[in-house]
Order: sequence, then C-alpha cells, then structure tokens
Amino acid sequence: MSFEFLAPVSDLVAAHTKLLSDQTLGKQIKIHTTSDGVPDLDKVDIAILGVQENRNDINFLGEQLNFDAIRKSLYELFPGNWNTSMVDLGDVISGNQVSDTYYLVQDVLSTLLQKNIIPIIIGGSQDLVYAQYRSFDILERMVNLANVDSRFDLGNSAEDITNTSFVGKIIVEQPYNLFNYSNIGYQTYFNAQEEIDLIEKLYFDSYRLGEVIADVTVVEPIMRDADIVSIDLGVMNANSLNGITTSPNGFDGREICAISRYAGISDKVKSFGIYEFKNFKNEETAAVLISQIIWYFIEGVNYRSNELDIKNLKNTLHYNVPIDDEILSFYKSPKTGRWWIEIPFISSGNNKLKRHTLLPCTYNDYERACNQEIPERWYKAKRKNEV
Repeated sequence: MSFEFLAPVSDLVAAHTKLLSDQTLGKQIKIHTTSDGVPDLDKVDIAILGVQENRNDINFLGEQLNFDAIRKSLYELFPGNWNTSMVDLGDVISGNQVSDTYYLVQDVLSTLLQKNIIPIIIGGSQDLVYAQYRSFDILERMVNLANVDSRFDLGNSAEDITNTSFVGKIIVEQPYNLFNYSNIGYQTYFNAQEEIDLIEKLYFDSYRLGEVIADVTVVEPIMRDADIVSIDLGVMNANSLNGITTSPNGFDGREICAISRYAGISDKVKSFGIYEFKNFKNEETAAVLISQIIWYFIEGVNYRSNELDIKNLKNTLHYNVPIDDEILSFYKSPKTGRWWIEIPFISSGNNKLKRHTLLPCTYNDYERACNQEIPERWYKAKRKNEV
C-alpha cells in the first residue's frame, strides 16, 4: 500500500494543533504525524491529502509547495453539528518523475474510493486532476467531472500533459471512462473559439462566469451529477485571492464557498480537489479562504440526503410530460424538493452507461418542458447515450 510513502504533517503544525481548543477541527481530525504514523482508516468518511507537485505547470519556476498555513487555518476552524469522521493523511511528495507522483496519487485515491472515503486533495498544478480521474479506473464505470475553472484546459492532447491540457488527455486516453465534463465559470476571452466549439460538439456542459454569478444555484444540479470536482484557484478574482491571479474578473469568496457546499451536498461526489496552489503574496488570507472552501465542502457532506436511488424511494413524485414524439419523465423528492429527469437508455452493449439514466435538473426545466421546450442538458445527455 502506498500510504507508507506519505509524508506526515509537519511537526510545527502538529505542535500548533495541541494548543487549540478541544472543539476545533484540529482536535477532531486524526492527523498523520511523525510520532503517531498514518491514522487508522476504519469508519472514516473524509481524508485530506496534500500533493506537493507542480512541475507540469507551464509557468513552473522551481518553487516548492508547503501546505502548513492552510492546515493551521483549517484546524483552527470550528465544525458545525457534524457527525463526520476525518483524517489528514499528510502529503504526497513529488517523485523522481511527475509520472511517479501521478502513480502514487492514483494508488492512494483508489484505495480511499474502495473504502468509500471521500478524499479532499490540496494540490499544486491542476494536471493532478488526471491522476484524480484515473483513480476511478478501479471502479470500471463511467464518471462525470465538474471543473470550476476560467479555462477549459483542453490544450493539445498530442503533446505532453500540462496544467492547461489535462482535460484533453482525459478525453482521448484509454480507458475511456469520462461520460460528461462540465466547466463552471469559464471566461470566453481565456478560451480559443475552437475549444468552445469542441465543448459543444462533444455535448459537454459549460457555464460562463456571469451566468453563475447571476444565479449560483445553477451549479447545484451540475454538482449533483458529478463524481469528481476540481477547483482551479485561478477562477478567483484578484481581490479575493491576491497573488495567484491578476484577473479582475472571477468568483469571490462567498461564491466559491457556495459552489463548494453544493459539491459537498451532492450524494454522488466521491472526490474533491483544490488546485493551483502557489506562493501567494498574502499567504495568510489565501490559506484562510482555502480552509473555508474545505470547511463548506465538509459541511455539505454532512447534509447529504441519500437520494441516489430517487426512483425507488418512498413518496417520490413522478410526472410525465409529452413533447412531440417524446415523453419526458420527471421525478421530484418530497424531502429536498430537488428534481431529476430520466434519460432513455440506449442498449449499446456498454454497461458503463446504465447508471446514467437519471439526470439532475431543476424545477425550471420541468416548467419549460410543460411549455414544450426540451431541456438542453437532457438533449445532450441523450445524444451521448446514443453515441
């Protein structure tokens, strides 16, 4: 098992934790320390993992990563009324080659997935999402990736992987386990028109920054359908995260924390990563924000509703809406008021697709269907099932 290669949380952070109130997260998280070793994973719900790798950043200048400030800030926070068991596994140190780091990250995350433990990854360059995605290979099923990012990161898949081309690698490299890719918060001027057209051609989902800022709730059904969530810290505006981005446009702290909470609430999200951590001009402010993003994700996990099998749950409401030659089937949870729409399954011999027969949606989608408008996401998902 690769856990033996993980570096413990620094002695400085471990010593700081001992000074904290007994009610803080630092006293409730089991921590991998030099003296205690790797914590027991029995009955654990969430595991925090740092990954000190950024060599595939196209702007890499040899800088070293250190997550001490993030951990100190996170440990100082107070939990809500939670019943979640958490561990901090420490860090993956960069290997001799970046591929060595990928292998170790994939192995550790695969083990956590098999144990039904949700990893929260704090990473360097975002190409690490490739290893995060590959950890799902062990489950042998299709997965959905939601990326909160100002760019699509498609890049040139024929060249070596970087933090601007990892999505392209995920799409083209075997085994083909990606069913849907959703980008949340893209900014048009950061993306080539060819990439925007390709996202549309592949029936992937994309939401512009302004659309999400105008109504952050549009994120909820996207997160409800995601297995993997990745946040590029560069999606933040310069005022909210000074030092990592110079863009005046982007999400602020409240918006990114709301998005993180939606990811946590999703019954389906099994892996959550925060990437593009760099040397901030204001390290303390950045560390506090990142720790709060993590806090809101954990908060969401504690309020999951266990509605993955919504069709077979008692008292689920079912509505049929005829449109032209189609009959759209909607399901509504009486518990949470959330909506789903059924996608007709096309028998193509690919058993990996069978789980994608229900698509999270909104009440607005139901209303539009009643007005004879086919929801766009339903159409895209149906088209992908037919391919």
